[in-house]
Amino acid sequence: MVLKDTDFGEAERKRQEERENARIASEVTEDFYRRREERRSVENGWLLNLNFYSGNQYCDVSPMGLVEEDPQFYWQSRRVFNHIAPTVDSRIAKLEKMKPELTVRAFSDEDGDVKAAKLATGVLRYVQDRIGLNAISSRVTTWSEICGCAFFKIDWDEKGGRQVAVDEANHPVYEGEVQVSVVPPFEIFPDRMDAEDFDGLHSVIHARAVPVTYIQEKFGVALTGRTVSGLLGYSEPSAHRMPEQSFGLNFTDLKEGEILIERYTMPSVDAPQGKLEIVAGGQLLYKGVLPFVNGERNERGFPFVKQDCLRLPGAFFGSSIIDRMIPVQRAYNAVRNRKHEFLNRLSMGVLTVEDGSVDADELEEEGLLPGKILIYRQGGKAPEMLDCGSLPDDFKDEEEWLEKEFSLVSGISDLFQNSTPARVTSATGLQLLLSQDESRLTATVVCIERALKEVGRQILRLYRQFAGTARLMTLTGENKKTQLYYFNASNLDVNDLQFESKEAVTPEEKKATLMKLYEAGLLTDENGMLTMENKHRILEAFGFGSYENARDISALHILKAGEENIDMRYGEATPDVYDDHALHIEEHTRFLLSAEFKRCKNKEDVKKRFIAHMQAHEKMKNNGLSANGENAGIAVNE
Repeated sequence: MVLKDTDFGEAERKRQEERENARIASEVTEDFYRRREERRSVENGWLLNLNFYSGNQYCDVSPMGLVEEDPQFYWQSRRVFNHIAPTVDSRIAKLEKMKPELTVRAFSDEDGDVKAAKLATGVLRYVQDRIGLNAISSRVTTWSEICGCAFFKIDWDEKGGRQVAVDEANHPVYEGEVQVSVVPPFEIFPDRMDAEDFDGLHSVIHARAVPVTYIQEKFGVALTGRTVSGLLGYSEPSAHRMPEQSFGLNFTDLKEGEILIERYTMPSVDAPQGKLEIVAGGQLLYKGVLPFVNGERNERGFPFVKQDCLRLPGAFFGSSIIDRMIPVQRAYNAVRNRKHEFLNRLSMGVLTVEDGSVDADELEEEGLLPGKILIYRQGGKAPEMLDCGSLPDDFKDEEEWLEKEFSLVSGISDLFQNSTPARVTSATGLQLLLSQDESRLTATVVCIERALKEVGRQILRLYRQFAGTARLMTLTGENKKTQLYYFNASNLDVNDLQFESKEAVTPEEKKATLMKLYEAGLLTDENGMLTMENKHRILEAFGFGSYENARDISALHILKAGEENIDMRYGEATPDVYDDHALHIEEHTRFLLSAEFKRCKNKEDVKKRFIAHMQAHEKMKNNGLSANGENAGIAVNE
């Protein structure tokens, strides 16, 4: 058998590729361990917060991790009076109530921009219901409140959505769907700890513990597997990690697992489209460009969005409210325990005895039982109780001050936690307290709003990248009518859309606002009468859902005319005798004057079809064949 030069060249090329892959795998793995060590002090703070939140509050951070604090005396009381958990729960409940609702506002008043904004808003609502974005956002908020920050990961699931075809191997082909997942801060490793957001990073690593079966199914590579710590991406136990580091928390080890390391690198001169390198078990599983065009100006970027609790200047990871409450919680536990020890001394008593006058062992074991006969040595001094005095008022004062301190540092007042305001009885005063509560949470609400806006932008950009030319989606249109939409991905030009957040209000607040507007006469026309549209909105706000379908019929005519506008861009459309011809002519004229018509191909042909269609409407209107005409029914019968 004679080997050709091309065979030697191919073999050498494969060896070089294997050496390059091994080099990349080693470099990414070493980079991960280096970033992990740089982030260790911050991660110890997250573990401390988690322990305090879960009720394990006798621990502290040491150079080697978390250690348990030993009592100074064996008899000291070490009970936990956890005020951190209910305070954080109250903050989360308040933030959930104040969570903004994403809507998209048109960049201009052009008909095309308005329709694009409506389409983008419908897509966001569709995704929210489809993937449970509200529940995902709530989980991110919980992580950010405890650890200081958390992350959304927005990627594209090729096996999501409806099945649209079957490939040559008889495997189903799906249309794809956006996937949003929660990424705890333990899994994110930036290349710079002083960058305040992803804009200041050149690369970021997402590392997490996964079963080796997942790697086999996802990448087709079989790994041996090992026991990996379940501490959310932390590496296996080592000499640098103490076993007490996560005590008190339910972090279990993952058997037959491995650390999946994904390193995302931003575009540069050497890599204009960025790089994505995935490594596990010392092997390179994937290398390529950044997969998603999710940045500004159609650039590729990180598929992550950061949500902070409280932003820190010059730091990538934010600060948690628990960081501020831990010193107060330590002092509160100490005061309550010392108070209970003092009360135990008062109730149980401290007995003084002369040496050798009584059986000290028996007295220590049984104490002073009611009716007990205490025998002491003849001629000795009878045992007596030590006067411990009364409970000092300093305990009460310090306890009350610490409880106020919790409200001061957390931003949650007693009014929201207990619903029993003290020293305030007027409605105006209560409203001022509620407003103060909301204003103290503004910094966190702004962070949530900023994160949700960026999530919405990335969702629309992924649909623009992968949705194709004819994406079918079920959206809720006007009049709460569910409709099937075919749209082109190019319609989702998010660079021309402006995101705005609409703060959620309770039904009671909405009803009160509507009644004030009605009493002020802002919902009536010039004759003091309510329009049909405003009537239905008021009925809907007050919970009369059965009236939702009793809408103004003109809205249905406008909707039908809009559908005809779409049809006539590619073919003919025939008016119906029951059409409101005046409204149809107005809507068709609006389309001819819009920028969307100017972007149409074969504008002259489209213009001729619209003019012929509008002339047909005008003719039927003059002949009395109108839905609003008095002789409409007679004309139809004739």
